Amino acid sequence: MNADRLASMLDHTVLGPETTFDDVLAVLDDAREFGMNACIPPCYVKEANEYAPDVTLATVVGFPHGQNTTVAKRDEAEDVWDDGADEIDMVINIGRLKAGEYDAVRADIAEVVAAVPLPVKVIIETALLTDDEKHKACELAKEADAAYVKTSTGFADGGATVADVELMAEYLPVKASGGVGNWEEAKAMIEAGAERIGASSGVAIMKSYLAAQE
Repeated sequence: MNADRLASMLDHTVLGPETTFDDVLAVLDDAREFGMNACIPPCYVKEANEYAPDVTLATVVGFPHGQNTTVAKRDEAEDVWDDGADEIDMVINIGRLKAGEYDAVRADIAEVVAAVPLPVKVIIETALLTDDEKHKACELAKEADAAYVKTSTGFADGGATVADVELMAEYLPVKASGGVGNWEEAKAMIEAGAERIGASSGVAIMKSYLAAQE
């Protein structure tokens, strides 16, 4: 691991309900400085792409609860692609998963994957699922040709854990998101199999990594 490699694995994130474009600009400036990606609300993607075309932009679809209709998720994915998004993090329909409506969950993911030529990371919200449900969610994401599975939105009680990353990595590359605040925590997730880290603490992770190298 070196600083450039770590930065390329970090999705520096701002997704709170009160997020302003000034907040997005700050994240984009941080991402540029350290070489990180940025994960921002869909409403700001067009302006963000114009401001920082060199930053890899991820955005969210069906966020944060995943209860949007499949058509709405598909249309949102197409909209943010048109606006310049590079990657999409979509939330599964958690209620349908828990009800055993697996065909509907698979189709929901597949519609978004098929709608855009972008990597789609599928947020399964691990804190709300049993281990059996986590396995099933990852299986469905893989069957739907998703690029990644992602642990969390950051809006449920609980975020990424080493155990969940290990479980999910059996199926697809993993984005560990939620509660990762420094290099030691990020390192634990990477060692468990995470290939991306989503965090509002991207700068803190980079600075703690650099300090550990001194």
